[in-house]
Amino acid sequence: MNPVHFVGAGPGAPDLITLRGRHLLDEAEVIVFAGSLVNPALLHGCRAEVFDSAGLDLEQIIGLIADRQRQGQKVVRLHTGDPSLYGAIHEQITRLEAMGIPCQVTPGVTAATAAAASLKTELTLPETSQTVILTRQAGRTPVPQQERIASLAQHQATMLIYLSAGLIDTVVEELRRGGYPDTTPVAVVEKASWPEEKTVRAPLGDIARLVRQAGIRKTAIIAVGEVLREGPNTNKASRLYDPGFTHAYRTGRQQNKEGL
Repeated sequence: MNPVHFVGAGPGAPDLITLRGRHLLDEAEVIVFAGSLVNPALLHGCRAEVFDSAGLDLEQIIGLIADRQRQGQKVVRLHTGDPSLYGAIHEQITRLEAMGIPCQVTPGVTAATAAAASLKTELTLPETSQTVILTRQAGRTPVPQQERIASLAQHQATMLIYLSAGLIDTVVEELRRGGYPDTTPVAVVEKASWPEEKTVRAPLGDIARLVRQAGIRKTAIIAVGEVLREGPNTNKASRLYDPGFTHAYRTGRQQNKEGL
């Protein structure tokens, strides 16, 4: 019995899907994809019958997948980014497996790391931040009270905020309430890795106005934190490559007074 494969499409660029994901798409006989989010270029050359799930509800999606899988067809459910993050796969997998239909998940490159790549930013910079918080602003989908942005912002860690560009004013207010000063660097990356990618960088106090001016309302990551301030000449380097640092694969060498 063929399992149903839930595949992460990656952030948008067709060559940022995993090799396994690309192979599964090429072998699929049926592909059900999130048409409002997935780059259709990923489907070029596929031999499968393709269904856009943008206009379907959960029961219709499950019915379609189950019907084709029971006919012995190879079915791929193609999600944007990595399906484990805001992918709504739990409700699909639990229903399918309750029907006796096996499922497998193939991870994908998420928009957060694609945005970091576009910004050429290390999210976990030594002595600046060693923690990354992935979250979203409460809107039509609620967020647990203890996970509201103002609460998470108290950690002053690197934050990557999904699904919230259209609520940028609220996000800014929540970040301020959590303790980020208006000078905190922020970057908003729309459609990271797509040809039409757009980036706005500004201090927290200015970012909402500039995001509105740029017309960014969805499909964007809001990146917040001091890691975005660090330039290429930072002295906060990793100890891993410090010439005086010993680890399992290298003995550190003692430096003289001139640092040589």
